Amino acid sequence: MSTAPPGEPSADNQPGDRAVPMVYVGCAGWSISSMHAAAFDAGDSQLERYATVLNSVEINSSFYRPHRPATYRRWAASVPESFRFAVKMPRTISHLARLRDCQTLLETFLDEIGPLENKLGCLLLQLPPSLAWEPSIALPFLGLLRRLHAGPVACEPRHVTWFRPAMSRALREHGITRVAADPARFLRAAVPGGDQSLQYLRLHGSPRIYHDAYPDALLQRISHWLQRPSQCTTQRWCIFDNTALGHAVGNALTVRDRVHATQQN
Repeated sequence: MSTAPPGEPSADNQPGDRAVPMVYVGCAGWSISSMHAAAFDAGDSQLERYATVLNSVEINSSFYRPHRPATYRRWAASVPESFRFAVKMPRTISHLARLRDCQTLLETFLDEIGPLENKLGCLLLQLPPSLAWEPSIALPFLGLLRRLHAGPVACEPRHVTWFRPAMSRALREHGITRVAADPARFLRAAVPGGDQSLQYLRLHGSPRIYHDAYPDALLQRISHWLQRPSQCTTQRWCIFDNTALGHAVGNALTVRDRVHATQQN
């Protein structure tokens, strides 16, 4: 796994101090499959139990429906100070409005998640496969997003036009990372793009998306990549979305254990 797509320069190749970024490993949702339940400590909720071992989670339910601020406040109170949430932006913004005229929708969403406070690690914007890059639409939206929210944002586009160098530069100019996804629809979709201060890896399961576990050799490569020193990257996220048969938790535990073992050596 490379830190930059073919043809795009990586700031890690430039001279300067390099350090291992903060690593966040977790799953899309905090359900704990029975086959891995023994790995987690006790807690008053599934989220509390999940957070005794893993240090991050991706909230996907926010894509489908809004949650009350009180719900986010309860979730934030359920996890340690070092725990971080990635919150998927609503489909009303990405799939229905398709990034047009989104100010009210975006303000409402940001108000809802506000109670996460410092435990909000990242926003995740997943775009529909049919949504091509149109500067007259995308650039005003990215500008609006940045005016309303200064924190980390990861974007997972799925149309080929978002993977051209000019698009990566536009994301970089707005301080937004492009997700590295597996399975990748295109070569460049497999590696991070855009702003490199955050790198975000989403693993959906392969060859059967959402269902299959990842082989040990790939998990080892991912563990090494997560700990690769960087001059410009301050945090790396690795989120497993192969949740249909419970493999996400097992894969996340394997990567988490390998990262910890390396850090302790």
